[in-house]
Amino acid sequence: MDRRKIGKAVLFPHIAILLVLLPVSTVLLVYSMAFEGTESVIAYVSYVLAAYTLTIWCVRIPFLIDFLRKFSKKNKFAHRWLTDTHFRVNVSLYGSLLWNTAYAVFQLGLGFCHHSFWFFSLAGYYICLAVMRFFLVGYTSKHKPGEKMTEELVKYRACGIAFLLLNLSLSIMIFFMVYWNRTFKHHEITTIAMAAYTFVTFSAAVVNIVKYRKYNSPVYSASKAISLAASCVSMLTLESTMLTTFNDGSMDMTARRIMLGASGGVISVFIISMAVFMIAHGTKKLKLLQSEKE
Repeated sequence: MDRRKIGKAVLFPHIAILLVLLPVSTVLLVYSMAFEGTESVIAYVSYVLAAYTLTIWCVRIPFLIDFLRKFSKKNKFAHRWLTDTHFRVNVSLYGSLLWNTAYAVFQLGLGFCHHSFWFFSLAGYYICLAVMRFFLVGYTSKHKPGEKMTEELVKYRACGIAFLLLNLSLSIMIFFMVYWNRTFKHHEITTIAMAAYTFVTFSAAVVNIVKYRKYNSPVYSASKAISLAASCVSMLTLESTMLTTFNDGSMDMTARRIMLGASGGVISVFIISMAVFMIAHGTKKLKLLQSEKE
């Protein structure tokens, strides 16, 4: 057989093979790391298969970019997602609202079931997020950015006030984490996956809060501020989870409490500072608009 054909078949397999290899190599790699150890035959096979899968997907990156570009032009939803900022903000707010509401109800149910203030504090935190996003989506679903600046500033300032209530729930969560050692323990692979997701969402939140300033919309800025605050709290819960999951006994309870207390204090101060800034900035802009009308 022609070597070129063999090389092409190896480096550029059919798309069906690409789609099959991705979950197979992932599951095999996770299984080998979780149950077989790093020196078993299955582990070596999983390493080779994962490396091959990563290589052929990387080789296909230019083709995937071209495919996605063509798909975004043909698909109305994809094209609108890429070109319509207002649509993206609405979809993001609705999705986050549904998730926060569902998770708040779940934690509230656990609180009543187990009679635990820990679950009630989690429920209170997610209820605050849901209320804030519901407050904003009521405006963005009817108006475009800058259409009613006074109303936007009122909502922006109200979100700053809501952040102070959010910080109350956060303070209770930090107290339970530090004093009562309340946290979550997961498998190492699950924790690593959580860490990757948390860092990605945190990075996206930081980028978005800078990116959306150019639209000069207090409501857009408030929505991204909520995402940033939620990402900061996710970083705190991730830290608590990692300290529990990967602790081999070398870290005592005092060191753990100091780390969580310091991190929680920094995040709490950051949220309070952001709340104060939003309240002060919103009030200042409202006074300027009022004076211009007069």
